[in-house]
Amino acid sequence: MPRPSTSEYALVTGPGLLSTRLDKWLWAARFFKHRTAATEAVDGGKVKLNGVAAKPAREVKAGDRIDVTAGEETRTVVVRAIADKRGSASVAQTLYEETAESVTQREQARELRKFAATPGADLHGRPTKRDRRRIDRFSGH
Repeated sequence: MPRPSTSEYALVTGPGLLSTRLDKWLWAARFFKHRTAATEAVDGGKVKLNGVAAKPAREVKAGDRIDVTAGEETRTVVVRAIADKRGSASVAQTLYEETAESVTQREQARELRKFAATPGADLHGRPTKRDRRRIDRFSGH
């Protein structure tokens, strides 16, 4: 079966589709690889719709503001189009627009992570006998 072209996919996001479920839209916009992961993120409070925690079945329409937290990054996007099905990455990028504040916050966080030491960077394998004695002394054994 041939893949639908971008113009065919536009029919799905066109004026006939005014709203869709939040978890479905997050999956179609490629914020999550699986719809189940999108549902779990919404249930876990990692996604806010217009500043309020929402359920996965909540309807999303154009103009809504969505805050998505994945790992240490939080993205704030404005919904530009509605999609019911998952398309290519280039089509998915047309479904939303990231706010300027969100972009600058992510860039600042990336810069801070560059200069921060990686946790456990000074540890090298198993403790030596000398290290073990120091640990025992420190912990009171």
